[in-house]
Amino acid sequence: MRKFFFALAVLFCVIFFLTRTADLSTVIDTLRDGDWRFIVLALGVIIVWLFNVAGSYWSIYRSLGLNEKTGRLLLISASANFVNVIAPSAGMGSIAVLISEARREGYSSARATVAGGMFALFEYLGFLCVLALGLFVLFRRDNLNMAELSASAFLALAALFLAILIILGARSAESLGRFLAWMTRPVNRVLRPFIHRDYFSASRAHAFACEAADGLKIIREQPKKLLLPAVFALSSKAILILVLFLMFLAFNVPYSIGTLVAGFSIGYLFFIVSPTPAGIGIVEGALALALRSLHVPIGAAAVIALAYRGITFWFPLLFGMLAFRWLTRADKVRADPVKADQVTVAAPLKNSGN
Repeated sequence: MRKFFFALAVLFCVIFFLTRTADLSTVIDTLRDGDWRFIVLALGVIIVWLFNVAGSYWSIYRSLGLNEKTGRLLLISASANFVNVIAPSAGMGSIAVLISEARREGYSSARATVAGGMFALFEYLGFLCVLALGLFVLFRRDNLNMAELSASAFLALAALFLAILIILGARSAESLGRFLAWMTRPVNRVLRPFIHRDYFSASRAHAFACEAADGLKIIREQPKKLLLPAVFALSSKAILILVLFLMFLAFNVPYSIGTLVAGFSIGYLFFIVSPTPAGIGIVEGALALALRSLHVPIGAAAVIALAYRGITFWFPLLFGMLAFRWLTRADKVRADPVKADQVTVAAPLKNSGN
């Protein structure tokens, strides 16, 4: 939570910097000329994006032999995103949400963990396809720098690491178990002086590998099941680019396809590779500066960046907070048999009253 508040402080500093750098009259004129119908349309598009993310989880769960309804996965994926932002832990917050749901529904928590890893892998691979186009546009316009190349290389290494884990699990549970057990040693060595015990268990790593490999075996035997998650991952990026396009239309700012792809690529790159949760403060500044380097006036670039982030980040975060509240309330009702009975009895009484 402290990191989240620190990120908010960074965001306010970035907003202050952008408004000071930009000509205030330009910002005011951009806002005055805005067509708020496009803003409303963009909100509708981001709702489609939320369902697209849920569909991505559904397709991955299905490929691993897990059955979960899309509506439920909509709440789970939104909650996972919310937890990742307010309690950043290298993606483990979202995994914890998936594991909690798996235990509640009685299916394999290891497969749910693999599903989370596969979702991240497809997200990385799908974005790398778009990023390659964005970097090419920046290269052609002589705007490519080392910060963007370094962040891209880091993302590619993260995707490669996840791919190695999944390939090992699909080939052999023993190979994945050995690799995970090997990974536990340096982590335990670093943490042991602080917690005075092993943080990870090698035996649990082997047990997890066996359970995960059982689900990945389905993918190895039927690789065509990976096509649908790939489609969802690519369509997710297309929807976000569409939202950025609507921001240009909303504020009547000239654009080109190259500007949209390159601007989105830089913004989303620093959304993933950022020291602050979900790139709060960093993405707004990086996107505005990227658009400025692509010959968008700084005042208009600042307005577009802030509006785009409001729709693609803060709106889903609010929905995620409500979804997380809904899931935790449902958990309490299930955990309390008296309340569960009351809900069961009250439902037909309400219906009869109607």
